[in-house]
Amino acid sequence: MQLDVLTLFPEWFEWFRTQRHVRNAIEQGHEIRTFDPRATTPLTGGQVDDTPFGGGAGMVLRVDVIDQAIGEIYGKDSLEIRKDRRILALTPGGRMLDDRFVDELAAEPGGLTLLCGRYEGFDERIVQRIATDAVSVGRYVLAGGELAAMVVMDAVIRKLPGSLGHEASAVEESFSTALGGDPEYPHYTRPAEYRGWEIPQVLLSGNHAEIATWRRARSRERGVVGPTAHPPDPAGETAAGPDPFGPIGGGGGAPSGPDPFAG
Repeated sequence: MQLDVLTLFPEWFEWFRTQRHVRNAIEQGHEIRTFDPRATTPLTGGQVDDTPFGGGAGMVLRVDVIDQAIGEIYGKDSLEIRKDRRILALTPGGRMLDDRFVDELAAEPGGLTLLCGRYEGFDERIVQRIATDAVSVGRYVLAGGELAAMVVMDAVIRKLPGSLGHEASAVEESFSTALGGDPEYPHYTRPAEYRGWEIPQVLLSGNHAEIATWRRARSRERGVVGPTAHPPDPAGETAAGPDPFGPIGGGGGAPSGPDPFAG
């Protein structure tokens, strides 16, 4: 897959390329390319933005600048490019990124182009006429789209064959089809007991069927309530708030919350 990023700060992505799973993907033949629209702007002095019509604070990325950059990258009109390639405008008001959306993007045969906003964001014609999708990584505002682009690419790259050290790592994880879209179950490692905090005994049983049942139950509970448990109270023996994950000491008992999969 070819992942192209249009950004005013291409150097930010040098660190991203050094991450293990990203390096693995590149070694498998996938590409991550960055392009600075200042290099192709039709305006003088490297200008890429302008003041908003109607007044207001901040500067807006110009539609002619982004259109020119895309045309220079791919050698044809942006309206032709969007017929064969997903162009993602990273903006807080876009479609929320989730695991299903990531699966959709990872399956794109034509590659992805990510447009990083800055300042007050995009001229809306970029979002409506050039981009194929407006994408949000959360209902909050960042200084620019670079971090959001890394989030999108990180999630997509994890889905690409050969990027992870163990292929099963991307199968049974939070919000995956294997878990019915629920968050992943809790994990524990050594020591089995620490300061009186014991791990669920079922995980030490060696009974893989019971462990799988326990994990699925915990995953379902997290899907019903959400991962919002309060941290334990260091001064007491019980948690400072309710545990939405239910009992952790038993085997494959029923979840404490309603079963969202019940008929």
